[in-house]
Amino acid sequence: MNWRAVTALAFGLLVAAPQSQAADYPSRPIRLIVPYAAGGPSDVQARMVGDYLGRDLRQTVVIENRAGAQGAIGAEMAARSEPDGYTLFFSAASVFVLNPLLYKKLAYEPSKDFRVLAVVTDQPSIFEINPSVPARTVAELVAYAKQNPGKLNFGSAGTGGSAHLAGEMFRQMAGIDMVHVPYKGMSPALTDLLSGNIQVLFDSLGTALPPIKAGLLRPLAVGSAERIPQMPDLPTIAESGYPDYVTSTWYGIAAPSSVPDHVVQKLKASLDRALSDDAFRASLDKIGFMPLRPKSQAEIDKFIDADRARWAGVIKALHISLD
Repeated sequence: MNWRAVTALAFGLLVAAPQSQAADYPSRPIRLIVPYAAGGPSDVQARMVGDYLGRDLRQTVVIENRAGAQGAIGAEMAARSEPDGYTLFFSAASVFVLNPLLYKKLAYEPSKDFRVLAVVTDQPSIFEINPSVPARTVAELVAYAKQNPGKLNFGSAGTGGSAHLAGEMFRQMAGIDMVHVPYKGMSPALTDLLSGNIQVLFDSLGTALPPIKAGLLRPLAVGSAERIPQMPDLPTIAESGYPDYVTSTWYGIAAPSSVPDHVVQKLKASLDRALSDDAFRASLDKIGFMPLRPKSQAEIDKFIDADRARWAGVIKALHISLD
């Protein structure tokens, strides 16, 4: 027997196996878990991303909504799924950054259980008020709040969420007394803002734009570091007297951390194509979601670390815990 030939053949098969697997993936539908209810910002973006991936990878992408526990239910399901690339997770900053800071015990650990493949959008918060409030600038709102302590109520999608923390950060910096009113989701909070039951909301750009354009709500400032193209005349909170104020909520696609590298590379390449595609970017921008450009893995990790450091200081200062 020619052992050299056998060894060479075996080595050739080992080398070819990953290449063959990479070429075969995906050979069946991909599940994309969304840890929030259908119809919300995460769900809308997830369906747009899933549609692009489906066309680009020539395979069906099925959206599965698993809401509850600030996104922890969906995150645990995704983390415990088979790491074969057929289960992906549409995440938000609240799941990967805020939950670990707010809960002492979680059924998942973002840094160990997941690999974030792409950061799709980064949504700045919009500081908006009901038009019944006699203020047209941040300074006027602060002056009104100081003259009427406890009279202003600001809503959120729930205690510990990004809208709550954005409001608490501003309340702390401005030294004003506003009452937090938590809701079970952003939709009921927005409904009560429109009706005047609450007066202030730190909303995401996507859901804030329609009522603002309709003249139903009054924007005072944006939480991003720079002004946004959708509302170029709207000042930032930073330039309104609070230079250290920057808040936003990012959304991205993650996979279980032990998914094979060749599958990760194929998925990341497809996601990068989406974030470079003019039509895809325009479709996100049209409904108020600000798409980001493709990032390397190192850039993604740095981006998330910076976000974690920013919110950690706010949560520690306010002594917020959800346990």
